[in-house]
Amino acid sequence: MKKKRLPKQLSHYQFLVREWTKKHQKARRELSKKHQEALSWAAEKIPDRGKIASSAIGALMLSSTLPAATAGASQALEQPPIAPQPVPIKIELKADIPQSVEPLTNDQEQKIASLLGTRFGMSIKPGIDGKRLNRSYGLIGAEQHLMRYPGDTMDTHLAPGQEMFYESGMASGRGAWGYFASVDGLTPKDIEREKWYIAVPTFESQDYATRTKEYSDFFKYRKMLVVNPKTGQAVVTDIADAGPATFTGKHLGGSPEVMYALGLAQGPRKGAVLYFFIDDPSDTISLGPIKPKPL
Repeated sequence: MKKKRLPKQLSHYQFLVREWTKKHQKARRELSKKHQEALSWAAEKIPDRGKIASSAIGALMLSSTLPAATAGASQALEQPPIAPQPVPIKIELKADIPQSVEPLTNDQEQKIASLLGTRFGMSIKPGIDGKRLNRSYGLIGAEQHLMRYPGDTMDTHLAPGQEMFYESGMASGRGAWGYFASVDGLTPKDIEREKWYIAVPTFESQDYATRTKEYSDFFKYRKMLVVNPKTGQAVVTDIADAGPATFTGKHLGGSPEVMYALGLAQGPRKGAVLYFFIDDPSDTISLGPIKPKPL
């Protein structure tokens, strides 16, 4: 008759190993589930991601299982203090932007202008000298390149490395203020003005019809800060054309480079943006993409 095998007696050490392994596996599953989004991001974005993801789990487990005093002392010895991270500007803007794309109230405009001025380090205003556009929050759509001088073509327009903007094509007509320069007088400033231009409905501004020359002179190459509130991407632009027409459903237009800088160059090539005047009488602020300053 075959003898029944008795269960093997575990030593104290083996017992501890078994229990610790169970606890380790359970903690790993729980932490992976709880921090799945963060760990997935790390695994995607950081080189040697397998090791880093495992290290992250290990660090989380260690901090959750060590006594508080021991874990705190270990971190103090091994890690420098973590500086507080600035709040992304898209989060700051969210509180003052309506859910639908509609004109801002005076109070909203003032708060947003103040916030943008602080974060970008410049004087931002809804209007200057009593002149303003019909709104400061609306839908921007993609525009074509503008001819900078008579005979300008797509082949002469783009510098090497800018081929990605070729497919946008060139408008058949000139901008609201004609050519930017003559063929022999094209300057770097002319090139930048066309590159970072926006088209806004100047004709819808209050008193424009009765003070057309005054308003036209005011708007010509006037600088504006355009911000994508969903992403925080921003660009310093200049007004170089009038439009778009009301029936398009868009409230302003942006050059191919402007749309790219705002993260709106793909898909429908349209999106909601904030656009405020930059008070820069000495012309010291450069056109192009800009990042907010950390607080």
